[in-house]
Amino acid sequence: MKALLVRTLSPDLSGVELAEIERPDGEVLVRVRAASLNYPDLLMTQGKYQFKPDPPFVSGLEMAGEVIEAPADSGFLPGDRVRGGAKTGAFAEYVALSASTLRKIPDGLDYSTAAAMGAAYHTAYVALIEIGGLEAGQSVLIHGASGGVGLAACDLARALGAKVIAATHREDKIEPIRRIAQPDTAILNTGRFREDISDLTHGKLCDLVYDPVGGDVFDESTRCVTFGGKLLVIGFVSGRIPEIAVNIPLIKGFSVVGVRAGEYARRFPERGTRVAAEVDRLAAEGKIVPHVDRTLPLDQWREAFDAMRRGEIIGKLVLEP
Repeated sequence: MKALLVRTLSPDLSGVELAEIERPDGEVLVRVRAASLNYPDLLMTQGKYQFKPDPPFVSGLEMAGEVIEAPADSGFLPGDRVRGGAKTGAFAEYVALSASTLRKIPDGLDYSTAAAMGAAYHTAYVALIEIGGLEAGQSVLIHGASGGVGLAACDLARALGAKVIAATHREDKIEPIRRIAQPDTAILNTGRFREDISDLTHGKLCDLVYDPVGGDVFDESTRCVTFGGKLLVIGFVSGRIPEIAVNIPLIKGFSVVGVRAGEYARRFPERGTRVAAEVDRLAAEGKIVPHVDRTLPLDQWREAFDAMRRGEIIGKLVLEP
């Protein structure tokens, strides 16, 4: 089969190639119809993600496709449409996964949309609901709002009745964010944006701050959380892992909480299953709609990774083997 193989770690994708490899063996064999690109996929080609698989490995966190083979007790039958994935393996014509990592695709979702839903929406749900305890009417500041996890958080928070402040560091992303995410407002999160947040919340600041960016954005966000609020650490796409003096959350009365949705589901399987079921329900009811920026064939993988590196993608980019 064709697969995107990371032969060696490299800063410039020089160790990555589309290769012919043996079809995998495993519990449930799936013909991949669509696989969505995530920022960790790019980081893993460089050895910069917290999970560091030894090369060679097949890239790709998540996919959607059709079951080809499955054990009788797996809960799946050949022909079932499924979504899911693991930490690697999705950018290929076939993937073999355990039944526990797969879910049937809700009616009304095509393969591309289903592939775009998993990691981004599971992260948003774990962060905002499971950890953040989001309630209708609360104010949420969402950084990186044009990216996959940011746009998913905007979509989910809006569906749950929160006041959504979407933030980006690029002025050219403001209009697309407003059009696609439909937040209450969208702002630039460059420099000192605390006064903007204070004005928008009438001095109350934000109950939750969702931060996949880190760096200077995190630093200023510590000034934007209300007493009793939470600053949710999702990632560090800015490249700088920030630090905080603990007297700041002490005096200001907020929590800084790390979010790893995949690890959350592994440590608390029943909660992980509930999260996945809720995401499926919201999608089936049309309350959340993953945004696919574009779809490319797998042999154009370099164009996809370069677009991710340059920050050009609004929402998710999907590769089709």
